[in-house]
Amino acid sequence: MSHDSTGPVPTLEKNASDSAPPAPSPRVDGAPYQPVQRGREDGGGGRFWSARRLPALLASLLALVACALLLYDIVRVRAGSDAASWRRNLADELSSRRLDDTVVIIAAILALLLGLWLLVLALTPGLRSVLTMRGEPRVRAAVERNAAALVLRDRAMEVNGVRSASVKVRRSGVRARAEAHFGELDAVRGELTTALQDGVQELGLAREPRLDVRVHRPKQ
Repeated sequence: MSHDSTGPVPTLEKNASDSAPPAPSPRVDGAPYQPVQRGREDGGGGRFWSARRLPALLASLLALVACALLLYDIVRVRAGSDAASWRRNLADELSSRRLDDTVVIIAAILALLLGLWLLVLALTPGLRSVLTMRGEPRVRAAVERNAAALVLRDRAMEVNGVRSASVKVRRSGVRARAEAHFGELDAVRGELTTALQDGVQELGLAREPRLDVRVHRPKQ
């Protein structure tokens, strides 16, 4: 008895998600958006908070070295050895110097400045180069200020009459300066303001910045 070998060959179905290419990252006029930042979030859902890794590392290392030296010297004294010379000198200086001494005042000012610096780092968000974007409640995204300025500059160059333009994006607003080589300045300024407003809307920023637009003629 012979078997028919012309039947269908069994195949294994491939998962569509395994063969699909990765989705490209969103872009706006050639400027990539920055992905969600890591770090502590603002309680009001506003700016991103910096992790402050370098200041935290420096403060921790200084505290660790000071505590380690002091603990080592205390253990030596408990073991029967004499105290280190630096600790004896420090104790003598602290017991002999008055509060109005110049060295004491300078040391107090330095400690005050260091404490104020640490307080500023702890109470301010940081990441000033990042602008928060609108999004879903559980999704937070941001765009770099340089990328936003590049997008808005491209929009400004598309306006009729604009010869050159420079755009600076700050946290407080957008500053645009343009040269118009033809057309009425008021008309060019109006079109440029409208184009920049549309560009800001498409960026999807959480807080809409104010616009400062100025148009002038090229210098002769």
